[in-house]
Amino acid sequence: MAREQDHMLHRGIGMTSQRTRERLIQRLYEEGISNAKVLEVIRRTPRHLFVDEALAHRAYEDTALPIGNNQTISQPYMVARMSELLLEAGPLDKVMEIGTGSGYQTAILSQLVERVFSVERIKVLQDRAKERLIDLNLRNVVFRWGDGWEGWPALAPYNGIIVTAVATDVPQALLDQLAPGGRLVIPVGSGEVQQLMLIIREEHGFSRRVLGSVRFVPLLNGPLA
Repeated sequence: MAREQDHMLHRGIGMTSQRTRERLIQRLYEEGISNAKVLEVIRRTPRHLFVDEALAHRAYEDTALPIGNNQTISQPYMVARMSELLLEAGPLDKVMEIGTGSGYQTAILSQLVERVFSVERIKVLQDRAKERLIDLNLRNVVFRWGDGWEGWPALAPYNGIIVTAVATDVPQALLDQLAPGGRLVIPVGSGEVQQLMLIIREEHGFSRRVLGSVRFVPLLNGPLA
């Protein structure tokens, strides 16, 4: 798998150069990302394959970029931060992602945890994401086209859940699908007021940490073909 990933890593000119990637990794480290595994996975994952060709030259900037359908590929810092928060207490076996989008966060997670179950409401985005992960030989991801507010109850519980769109409040269905000790990383709020939260399922109820202001596209109801 590493050889195939290296081949993908070197596709294209300029934006795939190791120097460009190293600058991004250095920036993430300076901004407080300290998990070495997360940094290494971001270093070796070709983000330019997850954006339109016209934006590929910006793929290793620390910024969100449009991917169509009023959606974005998350800023690398936010991908790193949310991944790091999920792994803070140790390795995870089973993680659900709400919002496949471009598949970039999915690809990062798939190299950090045993299994990823990814839910997306916009079918065309998820179909493209599937193709990208197959090209990268990342085979430990299962996809569901459906409503992220509902999660994927048939395969619950999950040791970790990551939500890549902002919810007006924490969906009860996602809390219900967390395993004991499970961690949910989710942006919550509306408009300009959004907070990243870490919620942990304790023996009696849930603990919650607010981790600062963020900006995400909204988590919408219902699947969209």
